Amino acid sequence: MTTLEFKPQLIATLKNYNRQKFMTDLMAGIIVGIVALPLAIAFGIASGVTPEKGIITAIVAGFIVSVLGGSKVQIGGPTGAFIIIIYGIIQQYGMEGLTIATLLAGVFLIMFGILHLGTIIKYIPYPIIVGFTSGIALTIFTTQIKDLLGLVMEEVPSDFIEKWGAYFRALPTIDWWSAAVGVGSVILIAAWPRMTKFPVFNTKFSVFRKLPGSLIAIIVMTVAALLLKQYAGVTSIETIGDRFSISSELPGAEVPALSWETMKALVQPAITIAILGAIESLLSATVADGVIGARHSSNTELIAQGVANLASPIFGGIPATGAIARTMTNINNGGRTPIAGIVHAGVLLLIFLFLMPLAQYIPMACLAGVLVVVSYGMSGWRSVLGIMKNPKSDIIVLWVTFLLTVIFDLTIAIEVGLICACLLFMRRMAETTEVKVISDEIDPSEEDSDFQLGNLEHLTIPEGVEVYEINGPYFFGAGNKFEEIMGALGHHRPKVRIIRMRKVPFVDSTGIHNLTNLCLMSQKEGIQVVLSGVSPQVQQTLHRAKFDELVGSDNICSHINLALDRAKELVNEK
Repeated sequence: MTTLEFKPQLIATLKNYNRQKFMTDLMAGIIVGIVALPLAIAFGIASGVTPEKGIITAIVAGFIVSVLGGSKVQIGGPTGAFIIIIYGIIQQYGMEGLTIATLLAGVFLIMFGILHLGTIIKYIPYPIIVGFTSGIALTIFTTQIKDLLGLVMEEVPSDFIEKWGAYFRALPTIDWWSAAVGVGSVILIAAWPRMTKFPVFNTKFSVFRKLPGSLIAIIVMTVAALLLKQYAGVTSIETIGDRFSISSELPGAEVPALSWETMKALVQPAITIAILGAIESLLSATVADGVIGARHSSNTELIAQGVANLASPIFGGIPATGAIARTMTNINNGGRTPIAGIVHAGVLLLIFLFLMPLAQYIPMACLAGVLVVVSYGMSGWRSVLGIMKNPKSDIIVLWVTFLLTVIFDLTIAIEVGLICACLLFMRRMAETTEVKVISDEIDPSEEDSDFQLGNLEHLTIPEGVEVYEINGPYFFGAGNKFEEIMGALGHHRPKVRIIRMRKVPFVDSTGIHNLTNLCLMSQKEGIQVVLSGVSPQVQQTLHRAKFDELVGSDNICSHINLALDRAKELVNEK
């Protein structure tokens, strides 16, 4: 029976907690909270919801992930990876549909953790992860062009190619003030890390070095837009307040009406949210482990992510997962326990309660610039270039996943990408399995423990005996290789066929089926089959399939010496 693996890191870290650790976590939590603010607002708006829903998600999910999570430094909240999925669900099913899909995703994540699937999810091929991450990055970038340039468009098409066509047609309507704010935000965010190295930031203003470039861009561009409106009469720069009504009131808990038909329709997007959330959170935790020299509990982390995604929609939030950028910000600023993540949620709560009305003055072009920088960071173009040097199968999986993510959607991309990866993996495994014929003698230099100790001379294969050797797993991908070998040999018929299986780690039902057909065919031709070097695991599999009854237990030998002796006896009998 599977035991529940749920060991929150908060409990373990509090045993030896002290004031010094708290002060370090406090500073890290404050900084991460400030970093998370512009991202939460931008992710919320880009997902098709109001900005406060992004912050609520960061507060609720960030708190729960830190309290219940299996990583010491994981920071939870909304991420760019969910933008496209959330937007699509809202367009098709509305906000209530998104709430139900997020609740279902939370249930699936908890099930993943209970069933110990945390380690299995880590085996999703790297090209698939890079492919859909890069695809999401390009899609996010594409969705921000309208706000970045201030284009006047009645409706933005959902299709990727049609969307770019509409953008080009709308270029004459570009608002140059909005474009200046958007492009200026991108430049400022990109240049901020270098600007903090100037001497002025190394003195009494050194606190500025801790502030993220996205927050600096929002402050600068918001002030610039207000000044332009007040003193230059520029009113064309759209702000959050022009599009949304901002509220700083905490929403009450509300569970939507759950109907069986709606739940069935939302199972597939919910599974996509759950799988993507699991992958991103576990990747973030793994990266964090490598930096701080710790080890997270993957199944505990999945359960915590599930609870977070159950709580977030009840309070009006959206799907959440572990955020790599915010987690690394936490680590780089000294956070080493879940207390830092709890402080981060508290900081966001205070900002939400007391400063949220100021968000209405933030230019939409500035938020678009923030997301353009986020999409660049997500693109992983260096990883893409690295994979391009790998085997062709990895390149095919990468581009199939990328193109399907961009042109269709993430659900199809993950499904087809996994199928392609599995098929190409099976082909690669089949290529590693070799079947060869030895008709003269066996060289002891090529032998291992299967060769009888002390007998270092060449073993001569008796007349009327052929030796076949299988190197590698004998499964359905390699099952037809014997038939190919037989076809190449033509009508040559020995009296005994020895099949060496010393390098066969496992055999599946297709391998057993092919071996059975070989034995039956050989018996019709008056040829006896002898197995050599069968491992205990493979021998047990053959016994369960009653293969030993077909070939005869005397004809299954532990090593080649015994198999050759047995072959001599059979030849003499014939």
